[in-house]
Amino acid sequence: MSETKKDATDESSGVFTAEEKAAMKERANEVKAEKKRGKGKESDEQAVLAKIAELTEPDRSLAGRLHEIILEAAPDLAPKTWYGMPGYAKDGKVLVFFQGADKFKTRYATLGFNDSAKLDDGSMWPNAYALTELTTANEAKIAELVEKAAR
Repeated sequence: MSETKKDATDESSGVFTAEEKAAMKERANEVKAEKKRGKGKESDEQAVLAKIAELTEPDRSLAGRLHEIILEAAPDLAPKTWYGMPGYAKDGKVLVFFQGADKFKTRYATLGFNDSAKLDDGSMWPNAYALTELTTANEAKIAELVEKAAR
């Protein structure tokens, strides 16, 4: 079977891609590391900053600025790595996270919110946003969403 055909078969059959497998392994390692070093906002934030520094551009700039916006909008959120990417948790549950485009070979980076963020708005609402750049308007909207999610 050719490599192209195998890749297409893997994706359509529900088998995880190499990038997805790597992210799952990274998450398992994060959980082990958290247990070893204990819970601590400062050490977790250092791990997030280290992950941001490893990203390629433009993901690095986006993640760095998002880190600032998120912690300014909701200083009580705890930065932590989540599947190898920056995440921000409340009571141990990740509310908001960044996913770089390069990580999963996608066209754009993503800012996502988990269900614990409770951004409910009627019977349908977005829980992830594609990011290609951060404008002043985008930054204000992100701050508003993070504040609402952290309540």
